[in-house]
This record gives sequence, C-alpha cells and structure tokens, in this order.
Amino acid sequence: MPQPAAVRETTPTEVGQWATGLQEVATRIGSRFPRAEPRRRALQYLRSLLSPRERKNGWQMAADAGDPTPAGVQHLLGRAQWDAEAVRDALRHYVVKHLGERDAILILDETGFPKQGTKSAGVARQYSGAAGGRIANCQIGVFLAYASSQGRAFLDRELYLPRAWAEDRARRRAAGVPPEVTFATKLQLAQRMLARARAQKVPCRWVTGDAVYGGDSALRQWLEAHRLFYVLAVTAQYRIWTGAGREWAAALIKRLPATAWRRCRAGWGSKGERLYEWTRLVVRKGTAQRRRWLLARRSLPNPTAVAYYIVSGPPRTSLPEMARVAGARWAIEESFEAAKGEVGLDQYEVRSWVGWYRHITLALLAHAYLSVTRARSGARPRAQKKLGASHPVSG
Repeated sequence: MPQPAAVRETTPTEVGQWATGLQEVATRIGSRFPRAEPRRRALQYLRSLLSPRERKNGWQMAADAGDPTPAGVQHLLGRAQWDAEAVRDALRHYVVKHLGERDAILILDETGFPKQGTKSAGVARQYSGAAGGRIANCQIGVFLAYASSQGRAFLDRELYLPRAWAEDRARRRAAGVPPEVTFATKLQLAQRMLARARAQKVPCRWVTGDAVYGGDSALRQWLEAHRLFYVLAVTAQYRIWTGAGREWAAALIKRLPATAWRRCRAGWGSKGERLYEWTRLVVRKGTAQRRRWLLARRSLPNPTAVAYYIVSGPPRTSLPEMARVAGARWAIEESFEAAKGEVGLDQYEVRSWVGWYRHITLALLAHAYLSVTRARSGARPRAQKKLGASHPVSG
C-alpha cells in the first residue's frame, strides 16, 4: 500500500481511503474478467505488487495469496481467460478520470528488461538505456505516459519484437506470439499508442519524447495531421532548411546573441527545481493555428551542454510553456524508476508474449493506483506536485 511521504502515524481516514481506492480499481477491471477465479487472482496480484516486499516473484506472490506453489500466479499470467487489452483500456479510463487535464502531456519512451537466455518473447541483444546505455540481452517495451499538474501515470505499452523474431516461426510459436503480430518499429508502436489515446479522446495538449521520436519526420507529420502539438528532442546534427540551405541545429543556435537566452524552469525533479537557460527561433511560420520552432536548452553550470528540440504548437506559445513541456519528459523516466522500484514492473518471471502483456498491464495499474492515491492525499513526490509549474525567472 502507498506510504506517506513523511514519517508520521497513518490515520484511520487514510486507511479507509486506500481501501476505497483499491476497491474502485477492482470494480473498474472486474468486468474485464469473464470468470470469478481469475478476477480474484488479478486483485490479489495487484495487492502483492503494492506490498512492501522488495522482490515480487511468483513464490512470494503465492505466499501472499496463501498458495503452496506459484501455480495459480502462473495460470493467471499464462492460461487464464482474460484480455490484457481490455484491462489496459480500464487503466486509461482510470488515469484520465483522476489525473486528466486539458493541458496534460503525453510522453513517449522505452525501457529495457534484462533477461537471461533466448526464449523470452522479443529478447535479443539490443540497446537499452536501462542497461546503462549499452547493448544488452533484454526485452524492450515502448510506453506512453500521461503527465498533468495532478500527477503522472502510464496509459499504454507495447513489446518490441525484433525483425529476427518476427521472421522466425518456430521461435514465435514457442513464445506464443500471435500470428497477426508482424514486425513494427518502435516508432510505429509509439504511433499506435498515440492513435489509441486520440481515439479515446484522452484530454491532452502536447506530446513529448526523446530524439528517437523527434528525429522521425513520419511521426511528426502524423502528429500534425492529427492536430497534436509537440516538443520533441532532436540531435545537434538535426538539419533544418533555411534560406542558405540545410543547416545543423547546433550551428543555427550558436549564431544567436547572448541576449536571446532566458532562464526558465523545466519543472521539478527528485533533486529539486530544474532551472536552465532556453532560446528558440522560428523555422516555419506555418498557419494561423500552428508554428514550428527550434528550441534549445543549456545548462547553467556548463553552458556547452546544450539540448535541442523541434516544437510545433500554437503561434502564441511562450518560451516558458515550451520549457514546461520539454521538462515533462523526465516524468516518464521517474515513473519507470518508481514502477520498477515500487510495484515490480521488471520483476516478472514469464517468457510468453501474453504473460509479458498481462504482468506489465497489472503493474502499470498498480503504479497508477499509487499515483492517484498520492494525488488525493497530497503526499505526492515533489516532482509530481510541481509538474507543470514553469514560469520565467529574471536572470
């Protein structure tokens, strides 16, 4: 169960609120389970994920449920009849109900799940930021998170299936990869999740993500075609058309005068306020509804450390607003850390395709419950509590 931010006695009212909140989650997902037994086990699984145990493996979860072996847990994640996509939809509705805001931000990112062997669905030697930014044997999940002034939580998830996996029939069959699943890039998986959020009318104003997403012109065009504004990171070598031809982002920003930089807050993090210098220049005037800028952020103690973004938004978008959206990308990184540390996002013991989706979905639901409970109690981490507060600072 969620713990108060400060060391103090828990009140009976708070205990009642936690129980009521968990009952709401149980009610919300209950209809997604056609039979009572998997419904009961799913709720117990959520309780185990929310428990203070450091490790949330099958044996410990079985002990929480009073079972002599993990057979019941394994059945829930592997063979029981229930649809993880339907539970994912319930997760989305729950997050929007409690954290939804018109000015909220959708955040794209991926994380790795280190694995031994070659049998887990999608496992391969591939780049993983979670492995210290190196090539490691792992699965890669692509995620969509939601951030508002109320808090942050995940909305959706997709397991990346490398092309070698997608083309290996025997390996697919052994891991239970559905026949209809074909190879899709991480960018295509991200677009699918955005399309689902848009189809369900998830309230939001912006989309943000790192340079993996910002460097893809097809994704940016899709966002603009679907009337979504964005602040997406790009590399220093990102090329922009000017009157003199194509120029690197770094070269364009370097030519701006010192007076073009302005201090703005990029939200709050685990170490306090994130304060940087920012500047921007228009790279496409666009229409009355949309304009495109090149945005740059540089470190105060180290001015040579500069990050770059492409922004597509309303013509009157302020620089502090751009800084707010760019800074919101940290919310998903902190959410990954919280979900892995608090609800065992990465502590699954399944190899199958369906097992991955079932565990991950229930873990994201547990994480959302914690976020909503903290929002209700006012015991949210400062990074959540201050998210969205981005105002100019005189420098």
